[in-house]
Amino acid sequence: MKEEDMKKRVVFRLNETGARQVFLAGSFNAWDPSELPLRKDGRGSWETTVTLESGIYQYRFIVDGEWKKDPSSRDVRIDGSAACHSVLVV
Repeated sequence: MKEEDMKKRVVFRLNETGARQVFLAGSFNAWDPSELPLRKDGRGSWETTVTLESGIYQYRFIVDGEWKKDPSSRDVRIDGSAACHSVLVV
């Protein structure tokens, strides 16, 4: 199987109607808080699509500078600093 066949497009979505700026950071982008901006749709939800290889990833949203877990994620992990990360299995 080719490497590109093992990758999946994953849509990250957050409903934060009052936000001015939202980014996505996680284990898939070295937790860079400015690399993956989300775009706001007409209903006030924010969205971005990321292509990921199969695996388990941790991530958080950065909403107007404040780190937040994904409220729609059912699986979370606590890291050594007591931060709560959302978990995604691809």
